[in-house]
Parts: sequence; structure tokens; C-alpha cells
Amino acid sequence: MASITVVGAGIAGLSLAWELTRRGQHVRVLEKQGIAAGSSGGTVGALAPHAPESWNAKKQFQLESLLSAQDFWTEVGDVGGVDPGYARTGRVQPVVSGDLPKLHARIEGSEHFWDGAARMWLTQERPNGSLCPLSADGWWLMDDLTARISPPDACNALAAAIRRRGGEIELGAVAEIETTSTPALWATGVAGLEQLGEDLGRKVGQGVKGQSALLAFDAAASPQVFADGLHVVPHFNGTVGIGSTSENSYAHDQVDHLLDDVITKSRAICPELADAKVISRWAGIRPRARSRAPLAGGWPGRPGHFVLNGGFKIGFGMAPALARVMADLVLDGRNNLPEGFRLQGNGDGPISSG
Repeated sequence: MASITVVGAGIAGLSLAWELTRRGQHVRVLEKQGIAAGSSGGTVGALAPHAPESWNAKKQFQLESLLSAQDFWTEVGDVGGVDPGYARTGRVQPVVSGDLPKLHARIEGSEHFWDGAARMWLTQERPNGSLCPLSADGWWLMDDLTARISPPDACNALAAAIRRRGGEIELGAVAEIETTSTPALWATGVAGLEQLGEDLGRKVGQGVKGQSALLAFDAAASPQVFADGLHVVPHFNGTVGIGSTSENSYAHDQVDHLLDDVITKSRAICPELADAKVISRWAGIRPRARSRAPLAGGWPGRPGHFVLNGGFKIGFGMAPALARVMADLVLDGRNNLPEGFRLQGNGDGPISSG
């Protein structure tokens, strides 16, 4: 059986490789550095839905992906024997009373667009769990759709499942588009966006630096927290991921004082973390497409080559659904990608993804 080549062992490449493998294909993953070596190696792992208002195809696609995540990650863990750290534990957000009318409208939107598959509600009762954000007005907004995952563990779980089913993962392998056999799928992060842009003669995206940290604090059963733009995510292994920054301008890809600010802020939001030890710090450059949606489809002008990139902050949440539709495209020629995800020409419409 001929191999399908997947270039890149981050969440995009590995989830697609797994979907192809589970459909009976032999897959060879080529990775220059290591599993989750790039932007997929962070510590946060918040699988959070878009706000249920101004609904569009992107939000619907993400909803479907989040709802399918339990089955996706359970199968990955069962086959490979590695826990990806997934759990749908929900989310709590402190809110102010002046925002209540807007939030009631948001809740109505969730009732309509989430169609009973999940719910959102307001409460003045302190949420259960060992981690809870302060609320100046005593109000919290909660939902039971938001989930968590441990990004490095999830990528390692995918790699284990791919190998268990006969797929190959070659680390230290450098792939060149001119010599890589087809079909080939390029999920190569920021470097891939730059390469694609050079090939097409236009900018298709950019890197955005993110910094996050991992604290030693056991709150595995608590909902994650989102407050003042910061994610605080309890993981399954007695740690809490916090972050992240979003830096469009940066001089290097290493941690710096901005992460100290994030840690201080997280402790102010959740006083339980005041004495929690910082056990790791992470910085990476995340790929963001110009459209702010994932960038997917056939590589224009290069038959047999496909692109999956630009996941930015929602790559893990989108992974199950993106893997399915990209596998449909590669194996069957069925293009079920949302219009806004498809590679564009000169700004005047989609280029054929076949």
C-alpha cells in the first residue's frame, strides 16, 4: 500500500494522520524536530466555544468539533494507551452585574444554536471545585461545553495511536515540497505559512507569539476559568495551565517578563494559586491565518499536495472535525470545508481544493 505523507507532528498533522490511519490508510509522518515541538507544545489546552451570537459557519463547525471531541479522544487514548488529558469539565467566568442583559441574550443564543447539546447559565452560587475566580459582583457565567486537554500529552497520544495502527513517524526528517511524493499534507505551522505565502506571492498569515506556564495545583475536577482574557485550566495530572499572551510583535521566541505578568494576574484572579509552584514555562510562535480561521485545502498549483494550517488558538478544538473533512477531501475528493477555511485566490473567491 502506498503511503500518504503528512509533514508536521503538531496537532494539525497528527490528528489528520490519525484519521487517515483509522480509515485504513498507511501514513508516514515526517517531522523535523519532535512531536509537539512547535506551537502544539503549550500548557493551556482550553477547548472553549465561540460566543453563541452572530452565528456563522465557523462557529457551527467548531461546535460540531467540540461535541465530537469526547469520542475522538477516547478512541485515541484507547488505541495508543496514552491519556490525552481530555475532559469536558466546563468553564466559569466572573461577570459584572452591568453585563447581565447582554449575558441573558448570550444564554438565549446558546439555547438556540447549541440545540440542547450543552448549556450556559448565570449563577450567584460559588461554583464547585477547588479553583474559583473572584467575582466583584458575585455573579459567574458558566457552561458545560468547554473542555480541557493537555497539549503535549494529546500529541503523544495521537502519535502512539498512529504507530499502534501501523503508521510511521520519522523524527528529524526534513521534507521539501519539490521532492516529497504525493499525496502529501503540509501541517507545518508558521514556517508553512511563510512557504505557502512565498509560493502564492501573497501573505496568507503570520506568527503570533504566545507564552504560558504550568503550576503545581491539583484541581482536576474543577471547571476551567476564563477571566480578563486569561485562561486558567486545571489538568488531569495535578497541574494548572495558565496563559497565554498574544504578541504580534516580538524580538525572540523565548519566555520573558510578560509571562511573569500572566502568572501574577492568574493568582489575583484565583487566590488559591497564590502559593502554587511554577513547574514549567513555555513560549512558542502560533500560526494565524489572515482570515483568523484555519487554512485548509489543496495547495494551489501543486496537484496532490494539501495544506492544513493557521489553527492559532483553536487548533486543538477544531482538530477532530478538521481531520474528518480533510480526510474526506484527500481520500474521496469531497470538499466539506467551510467556505471561510478554504485557500483563497486574489481575494475574489476560493481556489479549487481538488
